[in-house]
Amino acid sequence: MSPKTLKTSPAHGLEPASSWVERWSHLIKPQGVVLDVACGRGRHAHWFYQRNHALALVDISQDAIDSIAKMIPIPSDRCEAVIADIENGPWPFAGRQFDAVVVTNYLWRALTSTLLGSLAPGGVLIYETFAQGNETVGKPSRPDFLLRTGELLHLCSGLRIVAFEDGFHAGWPGQSPRFVQRIVAVREAVCAASVPRYELAQALGRMQG
Repeated sequence: MSPKTLKTSPAHGLEPASSWVERWSHLIKPQGVVLDVACGRGRHAHWFYQRNHALALVDISQDAIDSIAKMIPIPSDRCEAVIADIENGPWPFAGRQFDAVVVTNYLWRALTSTLLGSLAPGGVLIYETFAQGNETVGKPSRPDFLLRTGELLHLCSGLRIVAFEDGFHAGWPGQSPRFVQRIVAVREAVCAASVPRYELAQALGRMQG
C-alpha cells in the first residue's frame, strides 16, 4: 500500500471538514491563499472557498479534482488545481509561498521541508494525520504512515507553535476510531499579527472533534 491510497479511498472527501481545520482557520489572513495538499475530494477546499479564500489544490487523482470542480469553478481566479504525484515527481508549486498550508490524513516525510518552505511570512500551517497507536485500532498501521510521539512538534520547531494535540479521536459517525496528531504553527512575520502567543493542548486520552 502506498501513502497515496490514504487520500483516495471512497470515504475521503465525504466526511465533514476537520474540526481542527475549522477551529484554527481564523488565523489565516482574510482572503489569503490556502494550499490544500493531497486535497482529495475537496472537503476543505469547499469549506475555505465558501469563506472567500483563494485556493491552490494538488492531488494525484483526476477523479478527486473532477469532483471538486462540481462545487468550485476550476480553474478560476480563486482556485487552481494541479494533478500531480508529489511523492515521485517534482513539486508543482516550486518557488511559491502561501498564506496557509493545510494537510490532513496524509504523511510523506520527504515532503516536509517543502511544505514548511511553502509558508509565506505570517503563514499558518494546519496539519492533522494519523499517529502511533493507530495500529491498535485499525489502518493505517505501518510506521511509515504514523507520526511518532512529538514528531510534529519537532518538525515545526522553527515556527511559532499555536496549538498541538496528540491522542485518541473517536472518529466521525460511521468511521473507525483513530489516533491522531495535529498542530497549528505560524511562520513569524517581521511584524507579528495579533495571534495568541502560545497555546499548547496535549491530549493523551480521548479528544473531542
